[in-house]
Amino acid sequence: MGRFTRLSVVLAAGLAFSAPAIAQDDVTRDTVLATVNGTNITLGHVLAARDALPEQFRALPADALFEPLVEQLIEQTAIMQQAEGTLSPREQITLENEQRAFVANAALSRVADAAVTDEVIDEAYGAFVTEFDGQDPTPEYNASHIIVETEEEAAALRAQLDDGADFAELARAHSFDGAAANGGSLGWFGPGAMIPEFEQAVEALDVGEYMGPLETQFGWHLVLLNDMRMSQAPDLEEVRDALVQNIQREAAQAELDRATQSATIERAYEGLGPDVMNRSELLDD
Repeated sequence: MGRFTRLSVVLAAGLAFSAPAIAQDDVTRDTVLATVNGTNITLGHVLAARDALPEQFRALPADALFEPLVEQLIEQTAIMQQAEGTLSPREQITLENEQRAFVANAALSRVADAAVTDEVIDEAYGAFVTEFDGQDPTPEYNASHIIVETEEEAAALRAQLDDGADFAELARAHSFDGAAANGGSLGWFGPGAMIPEFEQAVEALDVGEYMGPLETQFGWHLVLLNDMRMSQAPDLEEVRDALVQNIQREAAQAELDRATQSATIERAYEGLGPDVMNRSELLDD
């Protein structure tokens, strides 16, 4: 069942409200905007509710969101108060799971974010470069190709190349793959990135040479080797996102290990078989 909210109805109808007159000076997240049977609804609650909206709703102006969000929180609070103690076992257990997951994820996110500093990133990149440089260097190629459907087309284009035509211009005019817009350029790639027959053709070329027609499962190719180099560690900015994700993952895992190792845990499920996972009807007893 979907969630019933005043906000979804208001926004779907395209209505906008003017914000009530509230002093703008000295507001905090604890500024009370409404009370429901003595329960406060604060500016912090409204700000958090807005941050949780889908992106297209968050982009709406404040005067289209402020009153609908306050009213939604008022209604939710009133319903929550009336429903206190009426949750079914399934609903209560689901709520406990959601609360457990929210708190745990929030804690791990804080730890993960705090672990990412410029110093830590620099150290991780240094270790990455050291490991990369310790491996045997491999050749990397920068190549372009023209791909057409028939050998006759490829041979005709080869004749134009032999007569001095520009490879990139021919690729833009005749090649049918996505690289055509970039003059047929495939960029840099290493061993194993291309299908074997294409890779073998590239390896046989000297820089500046072209060959073809070459048949592969995709069509008929003319292949130009633009440049060649031995593998080297990518710049920091190229791997920064991956390093950050790894730092965060390791920090979160370390926090999980610390929390579980310091907790008193008694496991009592060893005697149960996995078929208990099929007993969802127990939630409704």
